[in-house]
Amino acid sequence: MATAPKEAENAISLEEIHMEKQEPPKGQKTFTVEEAVETIGFGRFHIMLFLIMGSTGVAEAMEIMLIAVVSPLIRCEWQLQDWQVALVTTMVFFGYMVFSIALGLLADRYGRWKILLLSFLWAAYFSLLTSFAPSYIWFVFLRAMVGGGVSGHAQGLIIKTEFLPTKYRGYMLPLSQVFWLSGSLLIIGLASVVNPTIGWRWLIRIASIPGILLILVFKFIPESARYNISTGNVAAAMATLRRIAKMNGAVMPEGVLREPTKERRGRFKDLIHPKYLRTTLQIWIIWFGIAFAYYSVILASAELLERDIVCGSAAPLVQDPGDDSEETRSPCHCHLFGPSAYQTMIISTVGEIALNPLNILGINFLGRRLSLCITMGCTALFFLLLNICTSSTGMIGFLFMLRALVSANFNTIYIYTAEVYPTTMRALGMGTSGSLCRVGAMVAPFISQVLMRASFLGALCVSASVCVVCAISAFTLPIETKGRALQ
Repeated sequence: MATAPKEAENAISLEEIHMEKQEPPKGQKTFTVEEAVETIGFGRFHIMLFLIMGSTGVAEAMEIMLIAVVSPLIRCEWQLQDWQVALVTTMVFFGYMVFSIALGLLADRYGRWKILLLSFLWAAYFSLLTSFAPSYIWFVFLRAMVGGGVSGHAQGLIIKTEFLPTKYRGYMLPLSQVFWLSGSLLIIGLASVVNPTIGWRWLIRIASIPGILLILVFKFIPESARYNISTGNVAAAMATLRRIAKMNGAVMPEGVLREPTKERRGRFKDLIHPKYLRTTLQIWIIWFGIAFAYYSVILASAELLERDIVCGSAAPLVQDPGDDSEETRSPCHCHLFGPSAYQTMIISTVGEIALNPLNILGINFLGRRLSLCITMGCTALFFLLLNICTSSTGMIGFLFMLRALVSANFNTIYIYTAEVYPTTMRALGMGTSGSLCRVGAMVAPFISQVLMRASFLGALCVSASVCVVCAISAFTLPIETKGRALQ
């Protein structure tokens, strides 16, 4: 079956990936996985897929955001300095970065479903071990291993993308942000109750439960039919498509399933093939910048609110030499979260779905590139607005909007990355992008906490500049994936 011209322009040359062509008998009707997915349409299977695979975001959010609500407690228990507390977060993202590439390669070679299951088993195991950590060193090591396991959760998004009809991807994938929000709010709510009563170790154990429960329901989700057909396993792909059609009450296309088998899969050099090099480099820049902006907002919240109180009272931001309280003299500066701190965290976190309706409209009507360019530009603007002295309510409002914008950025780039690469390298493309994303997260503390203390405006300008670069990269991406069939 002929390939559409638009797809042919963006596909890796046939010689490079050594496609094995098998001509069907003359007069025999054939169809591709893409045509089958579009013919079957949206139905009960996709709702189940959305709930189960979307829930991976709950587990991921709880594991990633856990450090934010546990840090004050481990700081005091082990008498940690600021850099030691920051190192915990850095090592979580370092583990994520390293494993993201490895798991992406394995997923393209051995299947999305297997790697997703492995990543959940891995993350749950090391998360439970973390709750028994006897020292700070063990805690850092075990959380880095948890970060490595969590990096494989992205395969859930890939499975969703490869089963969704084209016109539904721009609507359903952004809605997955609700699951991340739910996980973030759940861990904050649990922390407000568990930390003051039975301690942070039990909080970690409780936070592992959603991931363990999800492992039990993965059996209801099949391996990607697109992956199976790319490996030549036509029978498995056909069985999966028939199952989906039966669940949805739809009819399969007439004929036999026929697609060329790609012998080589998940090769890093395909990402930097001349036909994809520019796209890959620009995607990496955008992923880095979005993660940098997201974690800069989260990590800088305390400093921003502290400065805002000073602005509101028109007092200079200086240390009172007469303040020699026990807390100030303490080498580890124990600041345990109170009810107001948890309340502020909840308010700003809710902002992550505030722009979802507009984000969905932008993705589907303006396209992925223009929508991402606009939201990244607005993110840069709101970073600069943080320099304005305003009330505490006004500052929380700015933080609320920043969380909303960076969340919209994540939604769009997730969809674009999953759509722009062909099946043979989709998981690897997501994996390498996820690694660059974590590099941005590792750099964020040095700007939002270290540089911000030295130069508040300087830190804001750096963050805004990164967002402007990302906006330009988004606008100049060579391929628009709106309405484009998955390759």
